[in-house]
Amino acid sequence: MPSSSAPAAATAASKRIILVHGTGHGGWCWYKVATLLRAAGHRVDAPDLAASGADARPLRDAPTFEDYSRPLLDALRALPPGERAVLVGHSFGGMSIALAAEELPEKVAAAVFVTAFMPDCAGPRTRAIEELPLLDWMDSVTDDGHAPPSVFLGPEFLRRLLYQLSPEEDYTLSQSLARVSSYYVADQQQRPPFSADRYGAVSKVYVVAKQDQAMIEEYQRQMIASIPVAEVREMEDADHMAMLSKPEELAGHLADIANTYV
Repeated sequence: MPSSSAPAAATAASKRIILVHGTGHGGWCWYKVATLLRAAGHRVDAPDLAASGADARPLRDAPTFEDYSRPLLDALRALPPGERAVLVGHSFGGMSIALAAEELPEKVAAAVFVTAFMPDCAGPRTRAIEELPLLDWMDSVTDDGHAPPSVFLGPEFLRRLLYQLSPEEDYTLSQSLARVSSYYVADQQQRPPFSADRYGAVSKVYVVAKQDQAMIEEYQRQMIASIPVAEVREMEDADHMAMLSKPEELAGHLADIANTYV
């Protein structure tokens, strides 16, 4: 099983890597991994999606999933002609990189899913979200009447299921920066399945976080079995926030992937 513990230097020209955060988070959660990858010579972006991180918009100003993901789509469209990027999606960020691969497959060298939702091409776009076997959202707060329906991941939910192996200071940081967000299920249900000749044709790598207590390993492997992937990598001691609990290891994987697929 491929493994890495330190970022490989970019081979030849530097590689473009775009890191995409999950629900309630922002580009800030990639600060450790982005720093390591840049030090190895890679060009790294970690955009805030709409109404996330430092993006000042309230959630109501990102009513659709495409609105929410537009900062990623705009970053891809802004790449010079012929340049492709490695997209790395964490958690719900997997849905955003899938959308980007569907809309702009010619701009995507590889789509990397880090303990992330990875949709297939056979069923509804939201199937990976709806089948997540997570029964207890603890102190998280949802509002189905909000437009779009909103979710705020509670502090105990984060501490016990997402950050349980991450440094305490990173959990504290999350409590200062967490935002209300949405899974955009109803909006995405209105779209057809992802297509086999666009999203389905993009090279995919899945990074399994074996200590994830929210998106458990069994479910990660269920998604892997639902669509062809180029390779699967494992992180034995990573929790859901793999970029915080094991940043050097994850950066090593991502650098190796970028050198392989770009």
